[in-house]
Amino acid sequence: MGYNLTIDQGNSSAKVTVWDKVDVVYDASFATLGCDDVLGILKDYPLIDRAIYSSVANEGEEIINLLTSHKIDTINLSSTTSLPITNAYKTPETLGKDRLAAAVGAWSRFKGSDILVIDLGTAITYDIVTEQGCYIGGNIAPGVTMRLEALHHYTRRLPLVDPHGDLPMWGTDTETAIRSGVVNGIIGEITHYKNKLSGSCKVVLTGGAAAAIKQLLDFPVEIDQHLVTRGLNSILIYNENN
Repeated sequence: MGYNLTIDQGNSSAKVTVWDKVDVVYDASFATLGCDDVLGILKDYPLIDRAIYSSVANEGEEIINLLTSHKIDTINLSSTTSLPITNAYKTPETLGKDRLAAAVGAWSRFKGSDILVIDLGTAITYDIVTEQGCYIGGNIAPGVTMRLEALHHYTRRLPLVDPHGDLPMWGTDTETAIRSGVVNGIIGEITHYKNKLSGSCKVVLTGGAAAAIKQLLDFPVEIDQHLVTRGLNSILIYNENN
């Protein structure tokens, strides 16, 4: 069996990972992913024989055509792609592919438990996979930076505050009041959703703010920064075997 290639094309960057079964052998992010970049990866890893492309930004036709021209069996992730979990979302065609892949990635690691998947990126997504392996949906909220920018943009006198800095429970000046209000608000959200689920529920964080937020929670969580690409690889393996 050769290597698997997963491409997660986001709004601002693309994450490319090469897998030897379930082990990462190459991982890189690209501000702009082009065909030349993909050709370089194929040259370095000639054993790649399967690939999956997921994008929330564009269709990626050039990259998909390039992969298929190199005799690589390629899946373009869509709402009709076969999955190792059940998707109970009422409008699967509108579900973000990154949310779906993250749910699969979490399920691949924590089968048999309810899972709360939290992606702490530009937006924060909260998604639920049941212990039976059913994705039932989730919520979307503004991320840390988006909240700080919104307070600055939609008010006359509130400054734009750096997300990094003093974080008292109660702000002692405008800067700490804004930062603490935003960050503690997110902690409250996460805690609220966790408390609505079973006591055995696994909480899995991913995204840029995951490590910082984990330190502020008073219950155990897992961090997996490969969650989306892990899910893409799991989808690829599932389609190969079924």
